[in-house]
Amino acid sequence: MTIHERLRSAVGFETSLVLMIVLSLLLTARSGAQVAGATLSGSVIDPSGAAIPNATVSIKNVGNGEVREAASNSDGFYSAPNLLPGAYEVSASTKGFSKAVQSGITLTVGAQQTLNITLRPGALTEIVQVTSAPPDVQTSSSAISSTVDSRTVRELPLNGRDWTSLATLEPGVVNIPNQATTSFNANKGNRGFGNQLSDSGHRPNENSYRLNGVSINDYTNAAPGGATGLNLGVDAVQEFSVITTGYTAEYGRTSGAIINGITKSGTNKVHGTGFFFDRDSIFDARNYFDGPTIAPFRRIQFGGSAGAPIVKDRTFIFVSYEGFRQSQEASGTINVPDATERALAVPAIQPYLALWPVAPATAPDLNGIQSFNVNVATIANENNFITRFDHRISGSDSVTASYFFDSGPQSQADPLGNTVHQVYSRRQMGSFEETHIFSPQLVNTVRLGVNRALGKINDPVSGDAVAKDAALAIAPGAGAPPEIPVPGLTTAYGLGGFNRFTHAWNSLQASDDAFLTRGKHSIKFGFNFEYMQYNVLEQLSPNGRMNTYGSLAAFLSNTADQLNALAPGGSHEVGLREKLFAGYIQDDWRAKSNLTFNIG
Repeated sequence: MTIHERLRSAVGFETSLVLMIVLSLLLTARSGAQVAGATLSGSVIDPSGAAIPNATVSIKNVGNGEVREAASNSDGFYSAPNLLPGAYEVSASTKGFSKAVQSGITLTVGAQQTLNITLRPGALTEIVQVTSAPPDVQTSSSAISSTVDSRTVRELPLNGRDWTSLATLEPGVVNIPNQATTSFNANKGNRGFGNQLSDSGHRPNENSYRLNGVSINDYTNAAPGGATGLNLGVDAVQEFSVITTGYTAEYGRTSGAIINGITKSGTNKVHGTGFFFDRDSIFDARNYFDGPTIAPFRRIQFGGSAGAPIVKDRTFIFVSYEGFRQSQEASGTINVPDATERALAVPAIQPYLALWPVAPATAPDLNGIQSFNVNVATIANENNFITRFDHRISGSDSVTASYFFDSGPQSQADPLGNTVHQVYSRRQMGSFEETHIFSPQLVNTVRLGVNRALGKINDPVSGDAVAKDAALAIAPGAGAPPEIPVPGLTTAYGLGGFNRFTHAWNSLQASDDAFLTRGKHSIKFGFNFEYMQYNVLEQLSPNGRMNTYGSLAAFLSNTADQLNALAPGGSHEVGLREKLFAGYIQDDWRAKSNLTFNIG
């Protein structure tokens, strides 16, 4: 149970407050449902501050023409939940008062915006245009949050165009400075490919990422991302909010920050974008470790987006595509045996020496080991596709469906240049949401979602003749040379010799959220169900590992006495299944115009 109170003046507790606390004690499951839309609420009053009941409040989405109507109750209070973020025009009218119209109202994802409306006595045909903007501060919520809007997402420079990295604009949210890379010898893919963020000291896998109300955390409960480590799709994201502290009962599942995003939708006007970004090493300065030339680097990102009406004021579609292509060579130094040491090798070791390239004659030589610089190539290709469909069935029913697909490999050669391995990621998300307005006081939203993620780490791609030579295999069932670490030398590998992992994750989600307005209470209640499937296969040193050579001389004389290898049939896929049930109830009680209790 959490109770968040925003106090601006003292007030006595009402009986309903006590009842809500008792109800919250009965709900022990973790909450997990959450609506991505915004809520607009407030009071309709006359110039003296008295409540005006039965006033009609019309809330019009300027972009797609959809109108949501609410009515003020006996306390003059109205509420319109789960509104699509965007620009709105709000009007209020009732018999004996002039109609009031206010434009320029912007609602953001997950916001609880307050808008009080004052009606002046007069004829209903008279229209009073209100030009003052409502306050940006959400006075009806005690949650500490902020929104990254579409302009910020679109115009701020982003290295790699990863929209989740903009969460660091919010206080208390920072990038983990020493994140693992997605290279062949790192385990970032096993921790999750996405950009790791910490909120107020929380671990990166304690954050919750949602898109259109569906959880998109990956198989490690970490940030979403592809094999490149990026979360693409900037041009399809309308905005997202970052809630760090004091969030209300409907938020749950994890204890860190809530990153709640929503994709763009089509409008009555056809709109679109196109882009091409090029980053090239010809613009770079040489660093100390580059040697006489700069390591080649080329990254291009290209694509476009478009939104349009299928039926004006009724049916809309939005699509986005982004392609990522990168070729990068990193400078490094390798150590290999010189010709004299190679000549000392016993016949059994001679074939394995081909795993170490012959150094140039000018390479420095120290105790039989030569060192020289090499460029290790990394090639990445990733494609990201997002689409959204919105349809208004009637004045009381609307549906929304969205889908995104992100897939691509990143391949890298080992330092000795014998093999190429890759990490591979494929992610998919689908959502369906239906909102039904039973009455101005009761609205219900049903959502179904699926989140799929596949991660493959160190799949073999290609290798030269010695790296694929089955005659050099040692471990049972292996078809290539083992991993051979030798003191002073760069470690050699055969094709498929790196630790291999396969992660497959499915999350099936269903939730229902109901919004009820009673007096000065905006009550929200609902449930969430999630069924999770996780299959993982781990293969450590598939070709075996020779790990007892104490020196270069010991290797050349073949004095090893130990091999680490997988036992035949000893590696099995592990399948985990989990069900999560959650329920919540939340009451935002507007006790006074300057006092709101958030109770859940």
